[in-house]
Amino acid sequence: MRSFVGLGALATLAVLIPQDAASQQAPPRGAPPAVVAHTVAVLEGGILTLPTAPISAGNRGGATPLGAVGNGDATMFLGALILYRATPIWGFGAAVDFAPRPTSDPNYGGASGLTRAHTRSYLTLAGEVRYFPVHTQWFEPWVGLSAGAVIIADRFTTDAGYDVPPFLGTKSVTESTQGFAGGLKVGADYLVTDRLVIGLALGASEWFLPSAIAEQASCDPIGDCPTLQGNVAMFEFGLTLGYRIPL
Repeated sequence: MRSFVGLGALATLAVLIPQDAASQQAPPRGAPPAVVAHTVAVLEGGILTLPTAPISAGNRGGATPLGAVGNGDATMFLGALILYRATPIWGFGAAVDFAPRPTSDPNYGGASGLTRAHTRSYLTLAGEVRYFPVHTQWFEPWVGLSAGAVIIADRFTTDAGYDVPPFLGTKSVTESTQGFAGGLKVGADYLVTDRLVIGLALGASEWFLPSAIAEQASCDPIGDCPTLQGNVAMFEFGLTLGYRIPL
C-alpha cells in the first residue's frame, strides 16, 4: 500500500514540476509582444540633410521629393537595420544607410574652369543601441545612440572633349572621404500585427572628417578636391517597415 502511495506522489511531482518551470519561462498572457526576445529586420526610407554643407555655392537645398530643404544639401536615403531585442527595454543592432540618388550640380566648374558636373553621395555603417522606456500592447517609443563610419564620394565628370575608348581613360573621377559618425536617434514603433511593425525615426549626427589640409593630398590633377572637411552636422527623418522574428 505504501508503495502505491509513494508512486502516486512521484507521478504528481513529475507532472507539476515541468508545468511550474514552463510557467516561469513563458511571458504572462496578454503581455506586450516585445516582452518575448526577438530580432527585427527593418527597412527605412526618408530624407537626409546637411544644413551647413551645400554641394556648391549655386546649388543649395539639394533635391528631394519635397523639393529643396534648407540651404545645405538634402537627398533621399534608404537604410536597413537588424535589431536584436534581448530584453523588453534594450535592443542592439547594426545599420547601413546610403543615398541612391545623390545631389548633382551640372554647372560645376571647379578650379579648372572646365564644363563639369559634380555629384556627392553618402554611405554610413553604424552600430546602434536602443532603449524602450514605455511598453503598451502595440506602441513603443524609443531613444537610441549610433556610432560608426561614414564614406562620402565626390564624383566629377568633364563634359567637354572627345569621347575615347575606356582603356584610354574616362571623363569621371571620384574623390572619396572617410570619417567617423556618432549621433542620437528618437522614434516610435507601432505593431500592426505580431510580426509587422511600422514607425518613424528622427536622427541627428555629427560627422568627423579629415581637415582641409589633409584632404588636399587626395585632390585630382586638375584641382578637384573632396568637398566636405572637418565636423559636419547631419539630420535625417525616415519612415520604417519592420518584420519581427521571434527567437
